[in-house]
Amino acid sequence: MKFLHVRFRVSDQERSVAFYRDILGMREVRRLTSPAGNSLVFMEMPGSETLLELAWSPDFGEVQLQEDLIHLAFGVEDMEGLLRHCVEAGLELWPADALERGSDMVFISDPDGYEIELLKR
Repeated sequence: MKFLHVRFRVSDQERSVAFYRDILGMREVRRLTSPAGNSLVFMEMPGSETLLELAWSPDFGEVQLQEDLIHLAFGVEDMEGLLRHCVEAGLELWPADALERGSDMVFISDPDGYEIELLKR
């Protein structure tokens, strides 16, 4: 058996695609429509075979997340560079002083509030 992908329901698919592409460096692999009529975009992190599926439908409405329900974790080679990029893009870091302290573990949120854990490799 092989782990293939995880699905996140998103409120604005293009905004989410831009976040994962422009902030985290993922690339779009394919788009398709599910049998239920949902619009699906599959994103890939270079060097990983597991995909992130961003699912959208006008029937979904705004995403409502429970606190601390799920998060993605990424190993980061250039933590300082990525954190500077995040700050320049207007993202909040947690802890807020992570860039100044040189933190090895930092959290950001995607446009729908999904938590992203960044770990220095």
